Amino acid sequence: MNFQDKTYKIMIPLVRGRRTEERLQIALALTARAESKIVVLGIVEVPEDLSFSHGAIPARSYRRLLSRAIQVGRQEDVEIRSMVRISRRIWQGVLDAAAEEKPDLILFDWSGKTKRSDKVFGTTIDRVVQDPPCDIAVIRHHGRTDFKKILVPVRGGPHAELAIDLAMRMATNLHSQVSVMHVYLENISNVQRLREQRVIDKILHEMGLTDQIARLSISSDSTERAILEVSQDYDLIIMGASVPETSDPHLFGQIPEYVAKNASCAVLVVKTKEPVDLSQLLPAGIPDWSFPEVAILPSPETRISEIVDKWFAENTFHHSEFNDIERLLQLKRKQNLTISLGLPALNEEKTIGAIIRVIKEELHDKHPLLDEVVLIDSGSTDRTVDIARKLNVPFYVHQEILPEMGWYRGKGDALWKSLHVLKGDIIVWIDTDIRNIHPKFVYGLIGPLLTESTIKYAKGFYRRPIKKGGILLETGGGRVTELTARPLINLFFPELSGMMQPLAGECAGRREALEQVPFFTGYGVEIGLLIDILDKFGLSAIGQVDLDKRIHRNQPLTELSKMSFAIMQVILQRLEERHKVQVLQDINKSMKLICRERDRFFLEMQEIGDQERPPMAQIKEYRKRAWQ
Repeated sequence: MNFQDKTYKIMIPLVRGRRTEERLQIALALTARAESKIVVLGIVEVPEDLSFSHGAIPARSYRRLLSRAIQVGRQEDVEIRSMVRISRRIWQGVLDAAAEEKPDLILFDWSGKTKRSDKVFGTTIDRVVQDPPCDIAVIRHHGRTDFKKILVPVRGGPHAELAIDLAMRMATNLHSQVSVMHVYLENISNVQRLREQRVIDKILHEMGLTDQIARLSISSDSTERAILEVSQDYDLIIMGASVPETSDPHLFGQIPEYVAKNASCAVLVVKTKEPVDLSQLLPAGIPDWSFPEVAILPSPETRISEIVDKWFAENTFHHSEFNDIERLLQLKRKQNLTISLGLPALNEEKTIGAIIRVIKEELHDKHPLLDEVVLIDSGSTDRTVDIARKLNVPFYVHQEILPEMGWYRGKGDALWKSLHVLKGDIIVWIDTDIRNIHPKFVYGLIGPLLTESTIKYAKGFYRRPIKKGGILLETGGGRVTELTARPLINLFFPELSGMMQPLAGECAGRREALEQVPFFTGYGVEIGLLIDILDKFGLSAIGQVDLDKRIHRNQPLTELSKMSFAIMQVILQRLEERHKVQVLQDINKSMKLICRERDRFFLEMQEIGDQERPPMAQIKEYRKRAWQ
């Protein structure tokens, strides 16, 4: 990586939140601005005796902390974002995040451990540097970030080029003066002196810096003392790690660590990811630097459980994390995205007006987070469409969209067809029977898609009161979820067992994902989408958001029975397809419903079953959309 390159990604792991703002400023000084990225990483450490799911609330707090911190260092020309991950050990969390993000440089903070241990840098850095996933830099500073004079001591080792590269990045952004310094030991021969000089000349020539950088040459009987003496006139020392000598137990080498401990100015020690062949440097008998551990392979059930618990802690959000609408707007513009809200409705005249007014006024008119609000009507016979028209909201009758494809009764068909008419890169759907409507039902779902690049689909969850005997009880809703959907998910699709409310109607997704999966046309649409997105994009692509409480129209028991019947069919169908087995010869789609009329009861047969719409991306008319 050369300092003139435009793209550069820096990861900043935070250990107990130390000096976040200072390190952000240093990271900004190391970027080339255009197209550069900074990822601020927080690790929640969960003890071995607790499940990863216990990290959910600490992770939420950490995300809020990091969100506030990165606002301080925000730059228009650099993407700065935060991420929080769950791990048993901080160092393992850093390695996992680095594998996910693939940064060019990890910037650590100096631990300052000098009283109880000879180690300068700390356990977390030790374990990451043992087998570095990328270039490593460790900063020791005193609150200053305006480095005007930078000293780069070099000996020509494998890390010298990285040290010079980072110094020139800083010089470009901070208008600093850089001096490359080489210390010749007094007892070396002229031949050795000339050889060392040629090595440094070669590095500067290959980097195109022969005439752009000041050079210092000093003779001394102690390299480290010479560096400390000269550095008194500088604000920052940037130096590469030393190749370890046979008796050197230090992680970055004896001289860099001595300088890091004793310099009066800031010190940045760097280590390239390029491996050094220690087998040719260390004779037999030198202790191995590795950290042996006994590998105990968990059972498949334990492994799935840990994956789900970790997902639950990392991908479960609260709507209040995203209530800064201006921040969401900035993220939306930065990513050049458009967002559509689709409102599927059938005879919702009692609630549709309030929903449109609250959402449109706050998130479309006042804050243009939503580019469009559209009613997707399924043939309402009440005033639903008239209300939407009076509130200047465009509407479509779902049966009339893509008429050549025919239509099916059901919300799932309306959602599938809405993909054809909604224009956004992100699609949000909320049910239209919500009585306690609030903008959080929309911005809460959009938030994870704007802040987490890996998430492609987000669902809401909430407490659902139920009315019994004219009294609204705080709990009791979600009967199909708890009695049908979640038990079957735990049995057959345990990867989704952390979903609080898999059947929730409030969801948002990236078009690029939604258009690639099929839709069931009726009650099974929600569970079908979850399973298909899981299978196509993986669990990490799904998030869930706590929306607090949702008050809506509770369905009678007969309707819930039909809903359960349809959902079970979808789960069995996907189970057969996943495992290439036939669970049932022919799934029975007819259900005998028990009907009661006054003093008699009887059985009534109904056909209950969803059709499956193909992925919208396969539809020719969709691919020809004029506005695409």
